[in-house]
Amino acid sequence: MRRKIALVTGITGQDGSYLTEFLLEKGYEVHGLIRRSSNFNTQRINHIYIDPHNADKALMKLHYADLSDASSLRRWIDVIKPDEVYNLAAQSHVAVSFEIPDYTADVVATGALRLLEAVRSHTVDSGRTVKYYQAGSSEMFGATPPPQSETTPFHPRSPYAASKVAAHWYTVNYREAYGLFACNGILFNHESPRRGENFVTRKITRALGRIKVGLQRKLFLGNLQASRDWGFAGDYVEAMWMMLQQDKADDYVVATEESHTVEEFLEVSFGYLGLNWKDHVEIDKRYFRPSEVDNLKGDASKAKEVLGWKPKVGFEKLVKMMVDEDLALAKREKVLVDAGYMDAQQQP
Repeated sequence: MRRKIALVTGITGQDGSYLTEFLLEKGYEVHGLIRRSSNFNTQRINHIYIDPHNADKALMKLHYADLSDASSLRRWIDVIKPDEVYNLAAQSHVAVSFEIPDYTADVVATGALRLLEAVRSHTVDSGRTVKYYQAGSSEMFGATPPPQSETTPFHPRSPYAASKVAAHWYTVNYREAYGLFACNGILFNHESPRRGENFVTRKITRALGRIKVGLQRKLFLGNLQASRDWGFAGDYVEAMWMMLQQDKADDYVVATEESHTVEEFLEVSFGYLGLNWKDHVEIDKRYFRPSEVDNLKGDASKAKEVLGWKPKVGFEKLVKMMVDEDLALAKREKVLVDAGYMDAQQQP
């Protein structure tokens, strides 16, 4: 039987790496689009990369492209001929989007439009059916009170969130105007040991590991009362795939339906290693956003009923998983510091 072919943008990110693992286990051939960089940023997928010269085993393949370059998107779709396209690429850091709003809008909003148009024009010219997944975000709800579902109005509070709202409606428009099989996954916060170190959950567990082994004393954070619906990224990529296996394209909220504050995350993580977070955490005003999002808590009833999806990893298990990984990383780091290869004084 012919293998299904998936095209994944953002393959080197947290979600892209977990989705690629999942699809390979399902027997897919996976093609990822990556941006050219002077530094390799493929750490999250190195463990599943096989040299393409080993043609029988290399079922994950990487290609240079960019969401800001429409010609590269159309070219690779024509060459790869995917059955499914997963658009996970983004400038995904909310606070950074206030610093680079133009770039964020170009990649997150207009980038999604470029990819949708590339998929649409390919299907018209080839007569093929291509299913499209758009990665949405709970940040789109912003100031709207919880619980938030597919019918909850959007009220974005950052350039990133506003860009995601535009991408969401572009996807709906292409589904309604052209009959494209296009789904929006409105995913609430999802974390893992592969989360970027400048996201608050990973920032906490990374610092905690260093504090525990004596490489760091202080952790500087912003709003500790911000409340989020945190799940495990490995669970959420399964929901993405499930959406594209349905007979009808639709939009789905994916969430744990539980909400926890940053302070609760601190209590569980520091408590797990026998430490008191209040001895190490200091508030720094620079980490407050110009417009805060107070409380995000999803209503995933539709995903549960229609897709049969539900999260497997709970909040405390997720936190402990991240702490274990970052404690092990800090211990390896300490070996280098003790041997004189690193300077521990780079952190306060």
